[in-house]
Amino acid sequence: MGLALFFILGSAKPISLLIDSNIIIIERLEIEIVGNSTVGRYNCSNSLAYRDTIYLNSNTKNSLKSEISMNNFECGNRIMNKDVKSTVKATKFPKSTVTITNIKPFGANYKCSLTFRITDKTLSYQNMVLKTTKESLEGVVAVNFSDIALEPPTKMGGLIKVKDEFVIHFNLYKQ
Repeated sequence: MGLALFFILGSAKPISLLIDSNIIIIERLEIEIVGNSTVGRYNCSNSLAYRDTIYLNSNTKNSLKSEISMNNFECGNRIMNKDVKSTVKATKFPKSTVTITNIKPFGANYKCSLTFRITDKTLSYQNMVLKTTKESLEGVVAVNFSDIALEPPTKMGGLIKVKDEFVIHFNLYKQ
């Protein structure tokens, strides 16, 4: 009896192999903003639990949409956190929206369309590559403060200046 049970259980396939390759389950979304200033590099991130399913090669649901609280960005210190909130006018525009649509296989990765609404401006990117890693799908876009009608912050009478260009990393963590 024990030997028969061993053969039955021993030949069972792991659960991960039973999941359809046309389905991607997302469990967390992280947005990271990276840029430079006259005194060095800065990095601010916002991670939120976000559970959704992407159905590839299907008209069922091939998109993700999430609201991001602009007050939850963490930059490593209180002063920078306050500067980010002030720069993106978090009091007037407390939420940003990320929408990823038209997700399609592209070799070992994926391509998609991305719409990012921050303040009252909308940035759209077609054919953005989502790089596949073991843990996530990762997308990167370069943005200028001027693209979203914002002024890069300055401090100490202009002695410290943030550069106009920054990079936004979108990480969709898979289950």
